[in-house]
Amino acid sequence: MKPMSNRPRRTPSLALFIVLSRAYNWVNAHVTRDIRRYGLNPTEFGILELLYHQGPLPLQQIGEKILISSGNITYAVDKLEQKQLLMRQPSPQDKRVTFAEITPQGHELLAAIFPQHEEVIRAAVSGLTPEEQAQAIELLKKLGLYAQEHFSREP
Repeated sequence: MKPMSNRPRRTPSLALFIVLSRAYNWVNAHVTRDIRRYGLNPTEFGILELLYHQGPLPLQQIGEKILISSGNITYAVDKLEQKQLLMRQPSPQDKRVTFAEITPQGHELLAAIFPQHEEVIRAAVSGLTPEEQAQAIELLKKLGLYAQEHFSREP
């Protein structure tokens, strides 16, 4: 007869959290390695990718869309400006607002690397069939919206 384990069993909630965290870490590590090949960090790439697809945006809006603080946005935008991949533009309507805009050099870089990067992402999630990916998207959206609605405010 097998000896009984004194360890408590993992609840489904804890198991889900662990599996989700591990999957994210592995996929993110693979994708981050790809980004670094181009001399960018994930924040810089996220900013460039956003501006590449959406056009000029206020700095505050960039932070909200890629979920980073205003201090980190300022630092990353400074670095991207030094690399001549984006530029700041004051808002013509409100002098308190500054827009970031991708430069022609930044646009050229993203146009060259984004298709390859998208392939790296496809490979990273190819452990799931397209149908499973669609299911995962729906389930994770549902989980994210629930968490945002119930836990976005501090008690």
